[in-house]
Amino acid sequence: MRRNFVSLSPRSMAFTECLTPTELLADGKGLKRKNWRNRIRFLLKTNSSKSVLRLIQNRSYRPSADDVNQWAQSLDKLLGHKYGKAAFCIFLKSEFCEENIEFWTACEDFRTLTSHKELVSKASGLYEDFIKSEAPKEINLDFHTKNAIVQSLHDPTATSFLAAQRKVYSLMENNSYPRFIQSDLYKELCAVARGEGKHMKH
Repeated sequence: MRRNFVSLSPRSMAFTECLTPTELLADGKGLKRKNWRNRIRFLLKTNSSKSVLRLIQNRSYRPSADDVNQWAQSLDKLLGHKYGKAAFCIFLKSEFCEENIEFWTACEDFRTLTSHKELVSKASGLYEDFIKSEAPKEINLDFHTKNAIVQSLHDPTATSFLAAQRKVYSLMENNSYPRFIQSDLYKELCAVARGEGKHMKH
């Protein structure tokens, strides 16, 4: 997969919240992100693509060719399928922007809460993890959206993070999702679902 990303640069991408390993190595000194060296080291030590393929091959139920084809129809279809979402998570990790799917998933869970105590606790956790400046998994949001969240923290509702969730969804839909559908990982998943899968190539 890495060879597909060489031509991309932060200046040529529509959004710069996703950076490739090549860009991280070239541009590391200018990055605000913490622990980027550790993240690269982790990816070099693991073979995430093979892991997700093995998971799908070894399960008693695995996605059909029709399932995998539907993932290419929309991001909704992809995220609505257990293995589709898992594969997309793996892909986002390879692009160093898994915080987007993690935040989106956390917001989905947050919207199901009914207890005010739980809402306050979870809202604070989401803010600390994803929203505040220098958060460990800081996502790319504009000042207005961040400020609205800060204002709601003392009395949050189930929709307090909805605007931010929609912005992150839009980023994934317009940026990472199209690249996922064109990736070697997705092509291999299609082959596996058709029963034609081979080992992932490096």
